Amino acid sequence: MVMSTTSRGTERSVSSGGIFLVVALGIVYIVWGSTYLAIRIMVEDMPPLLSAGARFMLAGAVLAAILAARGGLARLAVTRAELLSCAALAMLLPVLGQGSVTVAENGGAPSGLTALLVAVVPLWVLLYRTLSGQRPARLTVYGVLLGFAGLVLLLVSNGVDADFPFWTMILVVLATMSWAFGSWYQPRLKLPRDPFVLTVYEMLIGGAVLMVAGFGGGETIDLGAYSSRSWMAWVYLVVFGSLIAFSAYVWLLHSAPVSLVATYAYVNPVVAVALGWLVLSEDVTTPIVVGGIVVVLAVAVVAGAERPRRTPRPNPEPTPEATTCR
Repeated sequence: MVMSTTSRGTERSVSSGGIFLVVALGIVYIVWGSTYLAIRIMVEDMPPLLSAGARFMLAGAVLAAILAARGGLARLAVTRAELLSCAALAMLLPVLGQGSVTVAENGGAPSGLTALLVAVVPLWVLLYRTLSGQRPARLTVYGVLLGFAGLVLLLVSNGVDADFPFWTMILVVLATMSWAFGSWYQPRLKLPRDPFVLTVYEMLIGGAVLMVAGFGGGETIDLGAYSSRSWMAWVYLVVFGSLIAFSAYVWLLHSAPVSLVATYAYVNPVVAVALGWLVLSEDVTTPIVVGGIVVVLAVAVVAGAERPRRTPRPNPEPTPEATTCR
């Protein structure tokens, strides 16, 4: 929400991609909100790192096969610099971002609370933007301060006498910082021009790293020991969470202003908290409700303050759009 989606820092117009934009946003809004519940169910039986790694590797392989079938193997070709950039994003997004969330939920973090903590991602992005030398508007600063106050409330209110370890919440916060940094840093990398090719390599590399980490950490695979409930959650995460929603997110980062893309952060928590309460009977306490409202409101304030304003042009003649292709 606070970075551009082109290599020169200009935000792309989304007027021509109307239907695709609506569909992609809807997918990210709803599906990603439900993935927190799916992860919580998956790790009831499955090891967190191996299941997350296998999820991304299978989704990446399927997407690669689809792209190759439609455009030939040449469509998957990337330069060494592009591959290294994909690897960097794989570490920041699937590994440190999604992987850490999976480990945290395996440790007992409730899916609804996890989603509320993840909602601060746009605020971290704005902080990175500020540290890079940009000066946000005063209203934006107030929104960030409000959001981090909500984050502190969520952490403090759930850090005493909680039914789950406090370290799981800290791990989720670190995951959000990594995810936000990857989202902010993405336009500054030399990446494949095709966002779906980028998604393929992110998921394949990220999945491989997660699986290596899982085996290295002592996790093992026992396919017969996993319940049908966990298998269904894993399949849902492969198809919808990784293949469809992650691809939609990457496409949005390439095709829409981040100020619009980041609005998913205050829709996902509502979906996640509702599903966690309905399906897993997770507690929805007053501090969680208040802290969640504060965080979501703060993100909405920042999104509104950061949305580009149109200004009248003194010269009615059109000028070339200052964008470059990567």
